[in-house]
Amino acid sequence: MFVLCECLCCVLDAVLRLEPNWSTFFTGESVTFICDMKEGKDTDWEYTINKNDQEFVPYNTHKDYTLTLSTGYSGKYQCTGRHKSSGFIKNSNIISLTISEKPKATLTPGPTTIPVGGSVTLTCSVKGSAGWKYEWYRSSGSSHTLLVRDGAINKVISVSQGGTYWCRGGRGKPVFYSYPSHDVSIEITFSNVRVSVTLQHSWPQIFTGETITVRCEIQGGGDTEWEYEWRTTSSDKPPNQHEYRIYYASSSHSGNYECRGRKKSSQQSSTKWSDSFNLTVYDNKPQPVLTVSPSWLSPGASVTLNCEVEHPSAGWRFYWYKTVPDLSHNSYIYELLPGNSRGTEQDSYIVHGQTHTAGYVCRAGRGDPVFYTRYSHSKFVWSGDLHPAASLTVNPDRVQHFTSDSVSLSCEGNSTEWRVKRFPEHGYQSHCSDWGRMTGSICSISSLQYTDSLAYWCESGSGEFSNAVNITVRREC
Repeated sequence: MFVLCECLCCVLDAVLRLEPNWSTFFTGESVTFICDMKEGKDTDWEYTINKNDQEFVPYNTHKDYTLTLSTGYSGKYQCTGRHKSSGFIKNSNIISLTISEKPKATLTPGPTTIPVGGSVTLTCSVKGSAGWKYEWYRSSGSSHTLLVRDGAINKVISVSQGGTYWCRGGRGKPVFYSYPSHDVSIEITFSNVRVSVTLQHSWPQIFTGETITVRCEIQGGGDTEWEYEWRTTSSDKPPNQHEYRIYYASSSHSGNYECRGRKKSSQQSSTKWSDSFNLTVYDNKPQPVLTVSPSWLSPGASVTLNCEVEHPSAGWRFYWYKTVPDLSHNSYIYELLPGNSRGTEQDSYIVHGQTHTAGYVCRAGRGDPVFYTRYSHSKFVWSGDLHPAASLTVNPDRVQHFTSDSVSLSCEGNSTEWRVKRFPEHGYQSHCSDWGRMTGSICSISSLQYTDSLAYWCESGSGEFSNAVNITVRREC
């Protein structure tokens, strides 16, 4: 009885196992099914493998079966052994096999920029599986280097060189490789190098049409040869050069500018990005404002002209002009005053010996080539009791007039062509045809309009001015 029990206890169930025994397999990998009867010799048995209760491998004398996997091989597997002499059959345990698409390695870096002499840790992994060993690669320029070959786990490495890194996993024999990871660029930064964006002229405001130069300045880099990189919020990106010359600035150039330097000998060695430099280009040309003092001449007085650019800025040189009537075009010709062909640094100019009514304008310019503002509105210096080139008389001859009055203004002088003009205080000059009727050298006004004060004068085609007459118009009681 004892011997019989001992024999019965030796009859064990068959065991199906996998080599390698991983929980997840991928398309392209190989797996070996091993069917162990746990009884007698391996040669005493014939073996078959079933998949999902259907014969997958017919009966044969090999207990091992190697399969190259694809997604269609997912399922439940079981092996069966049949004893050659007795026909006794033994069934194994059931193994569920899941095959997924080929995986991609994931590279997780620490910081991607490190200072000179520093290092960074890189981690490679293949999600949801085990048994991987990793290969690491680095490229710099056109050269590629295998840093760590398969043979150790090598999941984590530390690097101190700049470059582009990637990894892939491998497992099994023959080795099955994952897809490579994405690239990660590691850059070495020169923390002791100062980088800044500067404008060629340190003017607080830039206007449309100016020529300007934006520069990337690197200090503390020694004899390093740099290549330059820019980034900007403007619609025009600067070329990768030391400076960006803009020949005609416009609002499209407005934005924040940053730059950095990159070593020519190592593209993964660079400075930090500079602080942001804001460039604003204003659409409107500035309009200078001209003032004259005094407005009414007295014998022997000098006239001081002051020119002010309406936007606060810098770098201007000022140009001063005298207005000369051009009756054929109903406009003025501007004659440059002596001594300022290249402009003056001072925003004031003194006219000596002015003895008759005259008009003046100014403008400002700066840069190379010179960018000019608009001309100022003209300002006049009136002659009263001096001896002008022509004479203006008013009929009726009185200073105080009323709104219902009619007046005539007569120009007398050597010229045969005259035009009567008026200039209201804080207003713009206009000529007789705008508010009266010009007949020969006489301007007739049928009905005066209410105003505080008007100055009238005559201009000739040859550039002569009469005295100015100031008329005040009041409403009738």
